[in-house]
Amino acid sequence: QVQLVESGGGLVQAGGSLRLSCAASGRTFSGYNVGWFRQAPGKERDVVAAINWSGSSAYYADSVKGRFTISRDNAKNTVYLQMSSLKPEDTAVYYCARGRAGVVTPSKYEYDYWGQGTQVTVSS
Repeated sequence: QVQLVESGGGLVQAGGSLRLSCAASGRTFSGYNVGWFRQAPGKERDVVAAINWSGSSAYYADSVKGRFTISRDNAKNTVYLQMSSLKPEDTAVYYCARGRAGVVTPSKYEYDYWGQGTQVTVSS
């Protein structure tokens, strides 16, 4: 079993930055891809970014390219999402999830373990 815990969310003004962390315990996610997803009220849970097991390859949703950076530290069993130039439309609950090994995929159906989420609110 893998437990994922997100942290780092909060309230920030538009144009500001936040760094989210996703810490794994139990069976780790070393060797697996990890994704960050977000869900706003009344909307689907969509991928934000995903990273492969080694950190050598990443995927970004078009809406966050150039503003968000995903990274990981396998020694610390932690994946990060650095968010900059935040916009009100980035407001959502952000979740991290463990995926499979292999090619990074944006499909949420390829991720099996999920954290509880952390709220990010961007004020205008």
